[in-house]
Amino acid sequence: MSITTVGIIGAGTMGNGIAQACAVSGINVVMVDISDAAVAKGIATVSDSLDRLLKKEKITAADKDAALARIKGSTSYDDLKAAQLVIEAATENYDLKVKILKQIDALVAPEVIVATNTSSISITKLAAVTSRADRFIGMHFFNPVPMMALVEIIRGLQTSDATHDAVHAMAKVLGKSPITVKNAPGFVVNRILIPMINEAFFVLAEGIATPEDIDAGMKLGCNQPIGPLALADMVGLDVCLAVMDVYLSEFGDSKYRPCPLLKEMVAAGRLGRKTGQGVYKY
Repeated sequence: MSITTVGIIGAGTMGNGIAQACAVSGINVVMVDISDAAVAKGIATVSDSLDRLLKKEKITAADKDAALARIKGSTSYDDLKAAQLVIEAATENYDLKVKILKQIDALVAPEVIVATNTSSISITKLAAVTSRADRFIGMHFFNPVPMMALVEIIRGLQTSDATHDAVHAMAKVLGKSPITVKNAPGFVVNRILIPMINEAFFVLAEGIATPEDIDAGMKLGCNQPIGPLALADMVGLDVCLAVMDVYLSEFGDSKYRPCPLLKEMVAAGRLGRKTGQGVYKY
């Protein structure tokens, strides 16, 4: 299947990032959200991101104009009918995703591939609510999408080889480096990353080192670009806690027990950058 147009549900951080990656790679995009304001904000974010690339001389003004021209913003799901691939990039909420996926499934042609950008919800479970389980797949991008090379391609139990191969090839067209992952809680990266962040909170809670020294130790000792506590603030402490709760529930293994300090900070509303305070103040 030749993918020339991609539909994206959600114009937020992940949705507009995916839209930019597609548009810069020469692929037409239909980006849908619930309001004109949300769509306009998403397109403005892409424009600002392209401006930064322009200032760094990584693209030309013509490149920017061409990329923006490939993105059509809309509040109507009917505009998704032109797409060969539709990527759901809505909030990480199972019931909301199911509602959206059912709407997409009823609207687009049977041969269209539907993907979800979920970072934690079962692909097999989401596929089962559609009539195209063999043409359903996980396509987990990483934030910021225009900069991060990795895409996790997650196969549900029902995903066909043809669907996997088409989406894997599509990721490469976007200049990404895809890895193929079986369906499991947290997939690969978050399965390793979030427990590491949780352990950093245990180290902090036990007073073994200051936040600054914990992060410096991991940056200098493990060559990480950002320490686990600073990364938790970026991701959102509430998100980290929610993922750990999923792991504990799904695996039933106490090694996934959320750190009490992490739980307390979330209860206090110290969620990280988005609230102005987490482990650090912003």
